[in-house]
Amino acid sequence: MTLLLLWLLLLHFSIFNVTLESQCTLQNNFEPGFMAGGDFVIGGIFPLHYNQEMPDLNCTYKPGPVRCNGFDPRAFRWALTMKLAVEEINNSTELLPNHTLGYKIFDSCAYPLTGQRAALAVMNGPVEADRPMCSSASPMLAIIGESGSAQSIVVSRILRPFRIPMISYFSSCACLSDRREFPTFFRVIPSDAYQVKAIAKLLIHFNWTWVGVVRGDHAYGRSALQGLLKELEDTSVCVSYQEMIPLLYDSQRAIEIIRVMNSSSARVVVVFSAEGELTPFLKDYMKLNVTGIQWIASEAWVTASVFTGSEYYPFLGGTIGFGIRQGYIPKLKDYITTVNPQTYSSNTLVQELWGALYGCSPFSSFTHSAQLPLCTGQEILNKQHSAYMNTSSPRIAYNVYKGVYAIAHSLHNLISCKPGNGPFNNSMCADSTKVYPWQLQHYLQEVSFTISGEMVNFDMNGDSIPSYDLINWQKGTAGNIELVKVGMYDGAQEAGSELIIYDTAITWARDKSEVPVSVCSDSCPPGSRKAVRQGEPLCCFDCVPCDSGKISNQTDSVDCMVCPEGYWSNDDGTACIPKVIEFLSHDAMGLTLTAIAVVGACVTLAVFTVFLYHRNTPIVRMNNSELSFFILLSLTLCFLCALIFIGEPTSWSCMLRHTAFSITFSLCISCILGKTLVVLAAFTATQPGNNVMKWLGPIQQRIIIFSCTLVQVIICAAWLISSPPFPNRNTQYQHSKIILDCSVGSELAFWCVLGYIGILACLCFILAFLARKLPGNFNEAKFITFSMLIFCAVWLAFIPAYVSSPGKFTTAVEIFAILASSFGLLLCLFAPKCYIILLKPEKNTKQHLMGK
Repeated sequence: MTLLLLWLLLLHFSIFNVTLESQCTLQNNFEPGFMAGGDFVIGGIFPLHYNQEMPDLNCTYKPGPVRCNGFDPRAFRWALTMKLAVEEINNSTELLPNHTLGYKIFDSCAYPLTGQRAALAVMNGPVEADRPMCSSASPMLAIIGESGSAQSIVVSRILRPFRIPMISYFSSCACLSDRREFPTFFRVIPSDAYQVKAIAKLLIHFNWTWVGVVRGDHAYGRSALQGLLKELEDTSVCVSYQEMIPLLYDSQRAIEIIRVMNSSSARVVVVFSAEGELTPFLKDYMKLNVTGIQWIASEAWVTASVFTGSEYYPFLGGTIGFGIRQGYIPKLKDYITTVNPQTYSSNTLVQELWGALYGCSPFSSFTHSAQLPLCTGQEILNKQHSAYMNTSSPRIAYNVYKGVYAIAHSLHNLISCKPGNGPFNNSMCADSTKVYPWQLQHYLQEVSFTISGEMVNFDMNGDSIPSYDLINWQKGTAGNIELVKVGMYDGAQEAGSELIIYDTAITWARDKSEVPVSVCSDSCPPGSRKAVRQGEPLCCFDCVPCDSGKISNQTDSVDCMVCPEGYWSNDDGTACIPKVIEFLSHDAMGLTLTAIAVVGACVTLAVFTVFLYHRNTPIVRMNNSELSFFILLSLTLCFLCALIFIGEPTSWSCMLRHTAFSITFSLCISCILGKTLVVLAAFTATQPGNNVMKWLGPIQQRIIIFSCTLVQVIICAAWLISSPPFPNRNTQYQHSKIILDCSVGSELAFWCVLGYIGILACLCFILAFLARKLPGNFNEAKFITFSMLIFCAVWLAFIPAYVSSPGKFTTAVEIFAILASSFGLLLCLFAPKCYIILLKPEKNTKQHLMGK
């Protein structure tokens, strides 16, 4: 039963094939430009023409084929390179021995539609009438093609069902790396994914942070733009504008693009375009006389010979871009010079070559054009035919050369397979007499060989090792443009070292030697940070000085760093320096206060000496000489305790400052209180029956002074025990300084000390005020009243001044209060007496002092 079914199926397909064969007729003829037989046949598709003329499609008669116009000598040289490589391989004894390569080379007309036709034609037999494709192994094992990415996309999709591998020499669109959509596509030119990486690194290297992008309206331009924008996402480079050259060229639209380029502050423009569509655009650019723009060329046009004329240099001079890596093809120059109409008398492409180079039609041409004069066909090729003769640094032709050798090495590995060690099912090898394209693709995926010192292989996406030459357009001796290599990009190197640039060898736009500047905002110097402008790209920013206490020590800092504890920013905001330590030292202010304190102490001691010397005079004796001496001694201590406040605070000095000040002032006010009580009692004792004076004798006076002072001593002792004053580094009041002062420790104890002195002073003031009108020419109560009034006024003014004074001025205010109150007491209590003692001795009598 199974055998019967198989027999019926075979019979069905045989009948179907016979029926199909009888129905298929050739509709059009599409002859290859070059063809040679061999054991293994490969195809080649090249844009031998750069323009096409579509047939009349009115459908009233059979349409003719697409006419290709505008012969391209450069692409013809690529085709001859493939032919040369095949002939070299066939003559080699090491590569494919006992086997030969054949080829069929077709013209794609640089257009997807004609490229599609070439792909279909190249898969058939020697001519389109032969159709062995479905009956046996494919007569076409691999194809070298295509040039443009748009054409390669179409051709690759056609080849996909037949699993025929294609190696492109000039299609760089990153979209072709998608193995799911283009499973049989390989290329020896780097993908644009690497080109945009190289361009992004170039922009960063020269600090061009504000650039424009112009692209063509095709897959190559769209893919390259998307790749570049992705590469620039996490960098400092922003795109100022994105413009597209229309597919159907429009001069008016081109002028609008050029005006955008000229008006933008971005002086660097990256162009992803083919030379064909860029040529009319640059013509309009030159008509508008725009200069000063730094062009970044993509590999599609950076080595285009059409732009090397002297008329382009004033506008395109200094252009820089990544070109396909140049190689070396030893026999190419001699080989292309052997091509002439006499050698290839029946080849119409050679006839067209002569027409393009010399503007004539050879005598031997069968397609003589009446529009061209006749020539011999033996004219000598020279340097002026650079588009065809430029073999000194082949780039695209070298890619063609590598592609052919990649196929040859893959076939060599295929036929060298040892039975039982093959890569296919059951470890089988391919049949060298019947090779299928998918078998060749397996070897092509794993091929690795060296040519002209360069390693050639393919990754899993069919891409080769990315490598570019950095090309600079410089002025030649004849005023034309010369393509000078000024660096390279090698994707095989470690990250960060792929790009090598010879900066000093570069000539920039307008023949300048300095790198052009293309930024939206100037760099922010150290000491400032970048502040992005609202609604604008990150590259457009303002420079804001760092806040106090923050620094930036690099150019274009995004943020300012906070200085560590104990440090502060310098005036420029570029470095953290140790904070200034501030305290009341022996500077001008400290020395002034020291001098005043010493003078006050000396004056007090001088008064003490005067009183001691005149201790027996009535004015001294009547004013209780013992209490006067106590007051003078305490005032001397008050003046001297001000010196403790000057200098760097320490633990001992902080404790001594407030305790010494409070105890000496308490002693002084206690003495004055005792004196006030004595004065008040002395005048009230004159009344009959009043025995107050017996309670205010010398012993009682000493007890009052001791008791009042002891209370302050107890408060200070409790203060020192519970929470004593201590040195404090105050960094909060002034962030730029460290203020060394004495923290009071216990705020309650501090204000208790001052409050107790205030209570004593107020009590003295009240008692003295009550006795101010007592009789006598020398009323001591009046002077005590004035002294207490001054004392209280000074310390009441001290409180707000103390709280609001910054830094060392807090300490200075406290010293000033001590000195002012001490001088107030000294002058009010003792100046009148010294005046009488020293200047009016005649009034120093009991009668005069008693008065009434």
